[in-house]
Amino acid sequence: MQNIEDTVTPIQPEDVTPPKADVPLDPPSSGFEELQLDDATATADDVTATAEASAASFGDLELDPNAEEKAALVAAQAQVLSLQEQVKSLTSQLEQRTEQYVRIAADFENFRNRTQKEKDDLREQAKCTALGEVLPVLDNFERAKDHLVPQGEEALQIHKSYQGLYKQFVESLKRAGVAPMRAEGKPFDPMLHDAMLREPTAEYEEGIVMAELQRGYMLGDRVLRHAMVKVAAPPEVDEEEPQGAQDSE
Repeated sequence: MQNIEDTVTPIQPEDVTPPKADVPLDPPSSGFEELQLDDATATADDVTATAEASAASFGDLELDPNAEEKAALVAAQAQVLSLQEQVKSLTSQLEQRTEQYVRIAADFENFRNRTQKEKDDLREQAKCTALGEVLPVLDNFERAKDHLVPQGEEALQIHKSYQGLYKQFVESLKRAGVAPMRAEGKPFDPMLHDAMLREPTAEYEEGIVMAELQRGYMLGDRVLRHAMVKVAAPPEVDEEEPQGAQDSE
């Protein structure tokens, strides 16, 4: 059996070849290197400028001592504008309400005046109706005063008492506002007089009241009773006189 030591060939020192050293690669060309350097420089400059601008802006915000006052002023101005709009709206509403109030107040005043006038008219109408019913009694008193002639002492006393009642009655009517018309000798007025007769006469002008057949009365400015009157008409022309004068010629 062959020995192992006999088979292994010992390595000689001269046969060992040392490993080759790494050969360095060729460096990049100078143009490519300059391009990379320019890009890097530009990027760095941009970043620096942006940072400086941001820092400056931030510094301005931080360093402005009137920032809070400006913000408060802006908020106050906005609030003032809002309040001005509210004032305009409320002013418009106030004008509308005032106009409505004035119109309603005027309508109410007209209604009150109209109602009061209607009440006054009804009161006067009722008063006229009541007083108109007693006027015939007054007429009878006046007829009796004009036609009755007392005979004897007893009749004279009765007549005096009768005249006292008549005067008291007339005074009561005066206090109520009743006043007699004085139509005789005045122009005929259809609003005051009722023409019962027309009599031709040369004593009065045409249309003048010659006499009162029944006295009229006023209640304030209202006609309580129209006066019955006789009105003057033109005198009649005698047609025979011209004919007689012609015959004499």
